[in-house]
Amino acid sequence: MKTFIKLSTLLILTAFSSQALAQIEVKTIAEIEVTEIDKQGKKIIKRTAPTSVVPGTEVIYTITAKNTGNKPADNIVVTNPVPKETVYVDGSAFGAGTNITFSVDGGKSYGNAQNLTVKDKTGKPRVAAAKDYTHVRWTFQFNLQPGQEAPVWYRARVK
Repeated sequence: MKTFIKLSTLLILTAFSSQALAQIEVKTIAEIEVTEIDKQGKKIIKRTAPTSVVPGTEVIYTITAKNTGNKPADNIVVTNPVPKETVYVDGSAFGAGTNITFSVDGGKSYGNAQNLTVKDKTGKPRVAAAKDYTHVRWTFQFNLQPGQEAPVWYRARVK
């Protein structure tokens, strides 16, 4: 499943500064959660890079934007496609201080989850479900200061 992991790193990042084009470095990692028992018998959930995944596995995609420039970056938008081998896990997208929107048309348009529609088998519009999402987008509501980084993430279940 190496191809699956590599495909997950595709994303689009837009960052414009009113003073100059900001220098934004983006890192994407794919992880799974594993449960371990420590010496005291307590359950510990850890995130680790998957060596392989099977249907039903939840993969956590974390995208971290870091301002490597010397000026604040504003109007940052991070977009990540939901890999075709997966289905977005409803309610799992997170990004502190961001506005999260979704696409159901391959990234052509974005909207809030409750406002998205798709056509059913008969061609009639219906409210989109998490399984219909093709992309997740985070619009930062704050400036990313020089040296500052900000992670966003979501979960997807392998089909």
